[in-house]
Amino acid sequence: MGRVVAFGRPPAAPDENTAARLAREAAEAAELRAHQARPDVVALRVERVRAQVDRLCWAGIVLGLGFTMTNVQHFAAGDAPVWSLPWLAAWLLDPTVSLVLLAILRAEQVTARYRVRTGPWVRRAKWFTLAATYVMNTWASYAAGSLSGIVLHSVPPLVVFVAAEAVTDLRDKLTEAVSAAFTEADQRRPVTVHERQPRTSARSKRRTTFGEYLAAARAAWAPEVTVTPSWVREVTGCSRGLSSRLAATLVREVGGSGS
Repeated sequence: MGRVVAFGRPPAAPDENTAARLAREAAEAAELRAHQARPDVVALRVERVRAQVDRLCWAGIVLGLGFTMTNVQHFAAGDAPVWSLPWLAAWLLDPTVSLVLLAILRAEQVTARYRVRTGPWVRRAKWFTLAATYVMNTWASYAAGSLSGIVLHSVPPLVVFVAAEAVTDLRDKLTEAVSAAFTEADQRRPVTVHERQPRTSARSKRRTTFGEYLAAARAAWAPEVTVTPSWVREVTGCSRGLSSRLAATLVREVGGSGS
């Protein structure tokens, strides 16, 4: 009979004890967590959320503007006969205002992404188009004194107005979230303590030649000095095996005065 394992976990090896299994799972969890905490991964998640927010807000704004189209056309057409030229031209009023509003919101979508502030006329144009849509949509209800009509025809324009203001702020805050993710990841980045440093071995250094050792011993010698291997090692720092050769050579050069 095969062993039943928990969903999502690979079966443990037959000879794997509990400690080894937990150590392996801890290493896998740490690796997964390290990848999830990377700034690029966090930024990608925020970008996905931002795309979802944009799609939902745009859908609500377009549906709200579509709902107001009929009331604006009725306001613009007035008593004009159906299918007459003024009646047909009245259908152009709401798309004219809505397209300007959508163009402004689309531009703010890009400027908010890169945190670029727009001028005051942009906000004035947005508020004017929203106010014009609201007035044309609710004028007949106000004129008739119908409270239910005022509420009914006020909700879509107000929802569009609130969504138009909120979506810009949301994009700006989501951009700040991406920047905060990068900053936090940089602060949490572990400092490598045991990083291997390039060591300079004795072999990589330039070796001192026999002649250089001999020149150093010759410069340190004086007539009253007795040349011995220990003295040569002291003044030159050479090895024990080389000191005997240096001492013998120096004795020959000084003509035996150092013996």
